[in-house]
Amino acid sequence: MKFEKKPMVNWYDPKQLASTGMKTVVSSVFGNFADRREMQAALDPKLDYIDYSDRVDIWIDYISDLGDGFNPTYTMAHLLAKDHLEVKGKKIKRGKILIMGGDEVYPTPEMHEYRNRLQGPFHAAFPGNRNDPDPPHLYAIPGNHDWYDGLTNFIKVFLQKRSMGNWRTQQTRSYFALKLPHNYWLLGIDIQLNADIDIPQLNYFREIAKNDIQANNKIILVTAEPSWVYKSFSQKSSAHDRFKFFIDKIIFGKTHLEDPDCFYGGKNKSIQVTTILTGDLHHYSHYVEEGIINKKCHLITAGGGGAFMHTTHTLKKEINASEGYNATLMEPTFPSKSDSIMLGYKNLLFPFYNVSMLLFFGIFHLFTAWLLQVGTKSDPSTFMESAKSISLFDGGIGEYLSLIGGSLSHIPSVLALNLLLFGGLLVFTDVKSGKGNWNYIAGGVHGILHVANLYILIWLFSRYNLFTQGMKIDSLQQVLWFSAEMIVVGGILSGILFGLYLLISGNFLNNHITEASSSFLGEDYKNFLRLHLDEKALTIYPIGVKTVVKNWKDVNKGTGKDPQYKGDEVKYDLIEENPINIAH
Repeated sequence: MKFEKKPMVNWYDPKQLASTGMKTVVSSVFGNFADRREMQAALDPKLDYIDYSDRVDIWIDYISDLGDGFNPTYTMAHLLAKDHLEVKGKKIKRGKILIMGGDEVYPTPEMHEYRNRLQGPFHAAFPGNRNDPDPPHLYAIPGNHDWYDGLTNFIKVFLQKRSMGNWRTQQTRSYFALKLPHNYWLLGIDIQLNADIDIPQLNYFREIAKNDIQANNKIILVTAEPSWVYKSFSQKSSAHDRFKFFIDKIIFGKTHLEDPDCFYGGKNKSIQVTTILTGDLHHYSHYVEEGIINKKCHLITAGGGGAFMHTTHTLKKEINASEGYNATLMEPTFPSKSDSIMLGYKNLLFPFYNVSMLLFFGIFHLFTAWLLQVGTKSDPSTFMESAKSISLFDGGIGEYLSLIGGSLSHIPSVLALNLLLFGGLLVFTDVKSGKGNWNYIAGGVHGILHVANLYILIWLFSRYNLFTQGMKIDSLQQVLWFSAEMIVVGGILSGILFGLYLLISGNFLNNHITEASSSFLGEDYKNFLRLHLDEKALTIYPIGVKTVVKNWKDVNKGTGKDPQYKGDEVKYDLIEENPINIAH
């Protein structure tokens, strides 16, 4: 398969922000009116579970949040394709089943993005083999990025029995149930952005829970977001309430939460949800919840398939995962808390990583200054000519503020741009982290500093160009110098302010987790899970890659053959000291 190698998505590219934001709004507005899950159910009314229970044992790979930059995506695909990995002196086999746990592509699910960022790297890492008598199977649930086109392309990639390299897709809906050996089930659910789970999907899992899942069976749940973590960030988050509804009402069959004996024929009292796997946060964390029918449940976030790395130091040690149940964070996380804090300081390099954002700020400042200058043309002296004679270091601050106020009072376009700059940065404030007014105060200070930066730069360049260098206000030399100064210096200083805000927010205020993590395009700290189910236990091996390979070279380039990449050896290790062992 021919494809184009892609760099990491730059989330602070204004063009990218606008495009993704527009698709997010459209998908949110129209998603509930045209739910593709209902269409899937109509076209496939007799969907049943898929049976793997005749095997003595089974290996399963789980990976989530992939399909971003080539280096991390291919590094992880390369590991998944290996016949086996060696961990702690033990060989662990490639999964017979590969589960992709959401957000299979970034930034939006156009077909060319799936091809370049997901299908191409996976085809190259594990080329298809028609003679393979027992090829591995592939299942996927969609995340919010897959939903931005209403699952149009997700359906084409995953629900039409196609191959991705030598992995063969099997499902016909965006959710599925797998019957595994040794009385285990794996249920993959589609939570569709932040909406309620659709009725056909609920009916599908209800029928399986009622008719097929037996007493003493155990369940692995796969979902697209760590709702327990989001609930710990903000009590306003309703995602975990919907998830708990699914567990209580659909799996356990409770008709009244206050009546613990209302199960499907009483059998569901003994059913245990042992493990919940998810991504969406691009790191590794492992909580253990004491609850769900008085048994332990392992809540594992493993979103390290290829997207930018999320920090971990904001995770709470203890959280109320669901009503009456508490979950405890196991150590270590990946990255570790100390590494996570140090990585947050990369926000000081915001101008280096986000040049297009700097250009946006610089051009915005230049346009504002131009309108300010044009608006004062009819005055005895323009804004810049008045500013050049003011010395801020000799008590001229009040005089300069008076000049700004007087000018803004009769130039509404400039006032509107100032308010737009301030308001945009205020709206950017992270209000989901549950810190209330403190977030707005931080966002307000951030906005004020950017507006202040604009006027300090106008004064500085007016003083330097007109007073120190003696340039004429309307000369081509001065116009070119001022334009370059505002775009370059103004953009860089605005970028530094933005980076400082993200650093303080992420490292000290524990908010803006995604914004402070995505700004430095972190390729490293990737992970996936390898599960082994045999007659004794379910064993989970969390595999971590601290540094992805960055020198992949296509050895077939120019030959007309499909790409084949070679690079440095991928260094991986077990994230936790020992595998997670869940005995039967």
